[in-house]
Amino acid sequence: MRMLITGGAGFIGSEFVRQAVRKGHQVAVVDKLTYAGDLERLSEVRKDITFYKADISNQEFIEHIFEKEDPEVVVHFAAESHVDRSLLDPYPFISSNVLGTQVLLEVSKAKGVELFVNMSTDEVYGDLGKEGSFTEDSPLKPNSPYSTTKASADMLGRAYHRSFGLPVITIRASNNYGPWQYPEKFVPVIILKALRDEKIPVYGDGTNVREWLYVTDCAEGIMAAIDRGNAGEIYNIGSKEEKQNIEVVKAILKLLGKGEELIEFVKDRPGHDFRYSLDSVKAKRELGWEAKTSFDEGIKKTVEWYVEHLRWAQDKVAYLNDYWKRVYVRQ
Repeated sequence: MRMLITGGAGFIGSEFVRQAVRKGHQVAVVDKLTYAGDLERLSEVRKDITFYKADISNQEFIEHIFEKEDPEVVVHFAAESHVDRSLLDPYPFISSNVLGTQVLLEVSKAKGVELFVNMSTDEVYGDLGKEGSFTEDSPLKPNSPYSTTKASADMLGRAYHRSFGLPVITIRASNNYGPWQYPEKFVPVIILKALRDEKIPVYGDGTNVREWLYVTDCAEGIMAAIDRGNAGEIYNIGSKEEKQNIEVVKAILKLLGKGEELIEFVKDRPGHDFRYSLDSVKAKRELGWEAKTSFDEGIKKTVEWYVEHLRWAQDKVAYLNDYWKRVYVRQ
């Protein structure tokens, strides 16, 4: 199968690329290589893929790539994804997540793509109290600029399916974690700060709840949707591994042999969603997929990976600090 994968040098996208290559698919990757993109994630399959450095909002160049690659399936991961940054500057999120998605949908429609997979997030549903789970029919109530742009991308996919007949599948996944995640996200931040005996900031009282999905399981779920999913459908992909943020911090500290005195509660961020939980029964029923990795197993693998790849993570932190210093000083 000829696949075009956007954001394939990112965290989840690169895991999907590696799986797709192992399955024998012909893979082309499009990635802008922003600060969070990294070709090192693709080093083991680099010789087996075609890579294009491109901004997905550049329609002319995207059309050129489609002409050369003639993809049967487009798997769209490319996105700005960090909630905190969307609160500081929503514009890049609108440009990439909304305009970029529209360009890809439009070109896919024009080229007669057989399937377009739109990668979304549980955050489009808003948040929950202590009970209940989101189903694919739950209303969308996004609460941050990031999740609002992802909900917009979802609705664009729906519109292109309904109005133009483009075969679109939407995947809404819970919080991913695992190797190669960029160290601005919660789990790698905890690991790196703990290794340096630095204070670990935890928003509010740490009781916010997330559903944690190991990245390998997530990519397998997306592949199952390509193989067995139905166009026009939405599939929730979750793990049922719900943890309070403070529980995640303590689990990582225990694995690293560090004390809980490193925990520092800080002022909560604006509009912080309390709890996410996905009902993934539909994915199990229609795709034959369910998460295989327990949180205890996945977090152990993740911590071990960062310890073994500490130099990569530290280099990324140094670059990230310098990058944002330059960006926000200019503003």
